[in-house]
Amino acid sequence: QVQLVESGGGLVQPGESLRLSCTASGGTFSNYVANWYRQAPGKERELVATISRVAGITSYADSVKGRFTFSRDNAKNTVYLQMTSLKPEDTAMYYCNARRSVDDYWGRGTQVTVSS
Repeated sequence: QVQLVESGGGLVQPGESLRLSCTASGGTFSNYVANWYRQAPGKERELVATISRVAGITSYADSVKGRFTFSRDNAKNTVYLQMTSLKPEDTAMYYCNARRSVDDYWGRGTQVTVSS
């Protein structure tokens, strides 16, 4: 059983940056496709970014493309979401996800609030 723990959320002003981390235990993170999702109050959960297992190929939602960068540090069993030029509409609970075939693991989330 893989456990995922997110960290790095917080309250920032528009235009500022944050880096979210997600560390896995109980399994090798690089064996899984990793995803960041977010969910704002009253909205459905949306996929923000994905990173592939081996090659580390990334993809992003149009709303964050050019501002967010997804990376993984296999030695630390951790993935990161670097978020820059944050906007109020980025405010949400951010969730880390690890997926491989029928295996699907989620963290509890970290809150990101962008407000002046």
